[in-house]
Amino acid sequence: MQNPQLVNRLILLTLLIGLLSLSYQILSFFISPVLWAAILAYVTWPMYRRLRERLNQRHNLSATIMILGFILVIGVPVMIGLFILQQEARMLYGHLQIQLLSGKFSIPDLVTKLPLIGSQIQELIAELNADPDQIVVQMREWIQSHLAYGKQIVNEVSRNLARLSFALLTLFFMYRDGDRVLVQVRAALHKLLDTRSEGYLQAIGQTTQAVVYGIGLTALAQAMLAGIGYWVAGAPSPILLTLMTFVIALIPFGTPFAWGAVSIWLFSQGQTIPALGLAAWGVFVISWIDNIIRPMVISGATKVPFILIMFGVLGGLTAFGMIGLFIGPVILAVLLAVWREWLAQEGVVEQAETDAAWAEQDQNR
Repeated sequence: MQNPQLVNRLILLTLLIGLLSLSYQILSFFISPVLWAAILAYVTWPMYRRLRERLNQRHNLSATIMILGFILVIGVPVMIGLFILQQEARMLYGHLQIQLLSGKFSIPDLVTKLPLIGSQIQELIAELNADPDQIVVQMREWIQSHLAYGKQIVNEVSRNLARLSFALLTLFFMYRDGDRVLVQVRAALHKLLDTRSEGYLQAIGQTTQAVVYGIGLTALAQAMLAGIGYWVAGAPSPILLTLMTFVIALIPFGTPFAWGAVSIWLFSQGQTIPALGLAAWGVFVISWIDNIIRPMVISGATKVPFILIMFGVLGGLTAFGMIGLFIGPVILAVLLAVWREWLAQEGVVEQAETDAAWAEQDQNR
């Protein structure tokens, strides 16, 4: 009697695994947009709830207004950035074309004096100036032979735009039906994990909110301060550089590469004082923001060691791309919650003692 039951269970398990495998293949493209939508919905849920209350619980209208707000917040800076980038690229192309055709192409002495590659760069410049027409022809042939890379870039941009569209569409339904979805998720986790599910949900929620706010506020503050530095130092296109700095600042320890590159460029153009001033501004002001806001917001709110958060951010970025900036810390925070709960259940250390110890360390930072 037991053998038929075992066979039936194995058949059901096989069918379930096959169904999950097929579902994954169907939905794999949408996993990243859904995760982005879930993160944005959770972080902005208090704002959506207040808006819904003012609109007399009109779910569809409230969700539509929130989506339109996201489109404005995301779309306007992107359009401004693309417009400025187009103008800058056009000016750079015209400037390079004039230099190439005149046979007077040159670069700063700082580059030509670099060890190992400086002499090779000088020889290349000499060839450019000796026969500019031939070089232009070769450049055109090289561009035509590498048009496939351009197609790949266009395809990747199209895929990302499609993901963004699906993320906004999913976000609309998460706003509208978020309460019912949360009830179902809580019920499912309660069946699997019993009362422990509340602790894990709390760890996921606190970590997600803290990481989003910590990374977002840090990147915004650093980008604004860097933009002030670019404008004072006289760097070209400070608005575009500020937008690029914001994107780079989302990655931990990435901001110095942004303002550092601008400082080096200013120095290569002979603007020594602005370059040194921007470098000093970056070291003593911009970089310190990362050391203040990120640990205070992330580690202070979650009671998770900042080193673990940093590993989660960097490891998640490596494993999952940009979405890993938020998934990585959440996974490690849940793992830490399981670890602390296991220690408390085994009687090794009380949960209250561990929480108090982490709180004391956060206050002493």
